[in-house]
Amino acid sequence: MKSILAHLKILPLKTMLEALTYDDVLLVPQYSDIRSRSDIDITTDMGNGLQLHLPIFASPMDTISNERMAQTMSMEGGSAIIHRYNSPRAQADIVEESLQLGATNVGFAVGVTGDFIMRTEKCLDAGGNFVCVDVAHGHHVMMREVLASLRREFGADLHIMAGNVATLDGVNALADWGANSVRCNIGGGSICSTRVQTGHGMPGLQTIFDCSKTSRDVTIIADGGIRNSGDIVKALAAGADAVMLGSLLAGTKETPGEIIMDSDGTRYKMYRGMASKEAQMDWRGRYSSFEGVSARVPYRGSVRYVLEDLEKGIRSGLSYSGARSIRELQARARWVQQTSAGTGESRTHITTRNW
Repeated sequence: MKSILAHLKILPLKTMLEALTYDDVLLVPQYSDIRSRSDIDITTDMGNGLQLHLPIFASPMDTISNERMAQTMSMEGGSAIIHRYNSPRAQADIVEESLQLGATNVGFAVGVTGDFIMRTEKCLDAGGNFVCVDVAHGHHVMMREVLASLRREFGADLHIMAGNVATLDGVNALADWGANSVRCNIGGGSICSTRVQTGHGMPGLQTIFDCSKTSRDVTIIADGGIRNSGDIVKALAAGADAVMLGSLLAGTKETPGEIIMDSDGTRYKMYRGMASKEAQMDWRGRYSSFEGVSARVPYRGSVRYVLEDLEKGIRSGLSYSGARSIRELQARARWVQQTSAGTGESRTHITTRNW
């Protein structure tokens, strides 16, 4: 029987590369002289005036980021990006309300068609700090045109985040077109079905390994597939400057939407992908290709406690590599690939043990 590779349209003498995701690897513990995790600095400079004391962005989703999420993210050292599934005026109002509430580093999302200039004008006038050009496939001619337009209209001082991309070529292109930071990953999120619907994507950690090789003056955001603080540490060690979270923040008090209560008293909130049928129908009354799903998630209380736990895990992770900063972690990181049995061993498996 012929190898399946014989039927693939690949260049001669090329072999299919192995690609790794978060569960495929572990960081090797190293000697540490860090006496207190409070000595670890997890500040990250995203470039062009955007600095975070906690390297976490809340995703621009209509079930994640509003004024209350922006307030709490800012208080804990991170940042929230106000979603664009509303009118420009409504989005600007959320930005403004976030700043009354005392938030800083408030971002706002725009698309690549229609009103992106108007949205940017209104949100900047309302006090927004940076813009996120938010599309599923960012390595695209329309992204190039939008980045050129934003730079022409708003100058060099505006921090522009863009994405998503999955390759080094994609990062380099967006940086050359005017982006200061780039969201890296396509598919792999908890409610993202892009890889299933389109057959395209890259394993999340491999995306960061590849994209962080850029020679451009651009920062990298690991966006998608992150399920715990250990994954955040791996993403940072692989070369990310920050991460973007959706599901880890979902279901908290600060997210938009009402609390749903079952007959047994269990409480939930809704969480959905912005490319889901439900989000598209609510926003524009129709849907095209849908690359996300909608789900109920358990109510989890304040996001502040989630962020505090994540910060403790990140600091602990850096200490295991003897690193006092994100840059030092990236320089010191040593990796080992694990088998599926190793992945199972890594989990808390007491509840699945056969006694």
